[in-house]
Amino acid sequence: MAVLDTLSKNRLITGFAMGIIVFCCILLGGLWLLSLLLVFIILASREYADILKNKGFLPFFKVILIVAVTMVIVSVSGHDNLIPLVVLTGTIGSFLAVLFRGRQPYIANVATTILGFLVAWMPCHICLIRNMGKSVSLFNGRLIFEEGLYYLIFIFFVILLTDIGAYYFGLNFGKHQLSPVISPKKTIEGAAAGSICAVLTGLLIGKLIGISFYHSLVLSVIVTVMAQLGDLSESLIKRDAGVKDSGHSLPGHGGFLDRADSYLFSVPAAYYYIKYFMLTDLTFPMISDFIERVKNVIFG
Repeated sequence: MAVLDTLSKNRLITGFAMGIIVFCCILLGGLWLLSLLLVFIILASREYADILKNKGFLPFFKVILIVAVTMVIVSVSGHDNLIPLVVLTGTIGSFLAVLFRGRQPYIANVATTILGFLVAWMPCHICLIRNMGKSVSLFNGRLIFEEGLYYLIFIFFVILLTDIGAYYFGLNFGKHQLSPVISPKKTIEGAAAGSICAVLTGLLIGKLIGISFYHSLVLSVIVTVMAQLGDLSESLIKRDAGVKDSGHSLPGHGGFLDRADSYLFSVPAAYYYIKYFMLTDLTFPMISDFIERVKNVIFG
C-alpha cells in the first residue's frame, strides 16, 4: 500500500508541475509555446522510436526528427499550408533511407517512420488552435491574443478533468475492465466518470468564455472521447511492443508520450470541429449539399 501511495503522490506532483508549465506556455504563446512543443516532440519522437525497436522495427529517428521540427516551425509561423509538402518530402526521405541505409524489415521501417510524422503532427494543432479567430485586446491593448487561446483553455481543462475523473473513480469504484487486453487497469466506471466530469467542466468553461451550450456540449464530448481513445491507442502500441511505459523521464507517469497521449487525438479533432463547425458554421450547408448530391445520384 505504501508503494501505491508513493506512486500516486509522484503522479500527482508530476502531473501538477507539468500542467502548470503547459498552461503557462499556452498563455504566453510565441517562443514559449514553440519551445514547449519542440522539447515535447523531440523527446516523444525518441520514445516512439525506442518503443518500436522493442518490436524489432527500426524507424529512422533522424528523418522523424527533421520532419517533426519542421512541422512545429511552420505551424507556429502560421504556414501550416506547407505541411503536405513537409510530409511528402519526409516520405520520400524515408524510402531513400531504406534504399541506401536500411535493414529488414524494409516495409515496416518505412511505415513506422511515416507514422512517426503523424505522432509529431498531431500536437502541432495546439499552435493552429492558438492562432485561430480574431484578436482580443485586454488592459487597453497591453495584452493582445487570438481567440484560439480561449479554445485551448477549454480543451486543457476538459482533458484535465477527463484524466482526474477517470483516475479517481476508476481507482475507487472501478469494477469492469474497459479493455482487458490493452489496458487492464482502465475501467468502464472510470471512463464514464471521466467523461461526465469533462462534459460538466466544458459546459462551465464554455459559459465563462462565451461558447454556446450546444458547441460546449459537442466539443466536450469530442475532446473527452478522443482523449481516452488516444490513451488507449498509445497503450496498444506499448502493449504490442512489450513495454510498460514509453520512458522514465516523468516520475509516476513514465515518459512524455505517457503524459501527453490524451492530447494526441483530442487536440486535432477539436481543431477541425472549431474550424469547420464553430468559426465558419458549415453544419447545415454541408448537410444540405450532401442531401442534394444524394438526390442527384438517385433521381439524376
